[in-house]
Amino acid sequence: MRIRIDQHRCIGAGQCVRTAPGIFDQREEDGIVILLNESPSQARRQEVQKAVMLCPSQSIKIEET
Repeated sequence: MRIRIDQHRCIGAGQCVRTAPGIFDQREEDGIVILLNESPSQARRQEVQKAVMLCPSQSIKIEET
C-alpha cells in the first residue's frame, strides 16, 4: 500500500491526523496535511482507509503496490 496526498485539495480539517497519527500530520501555518509515512505497514491499513473515508476534501488516496 502506498499513500498519496494532494495538498492543493486539502482544507486542513485534520480528520486524517486524528485517525492515523504517525502517518499524517499538519503544517503549523495552515493545517494542510503532511504525509509522514507513504508506505505504512499492512497492520495500519484500517486506520488509513478510515482517514481516506473521513477526508472531506478527498485529498488522500491509497495505491496498491
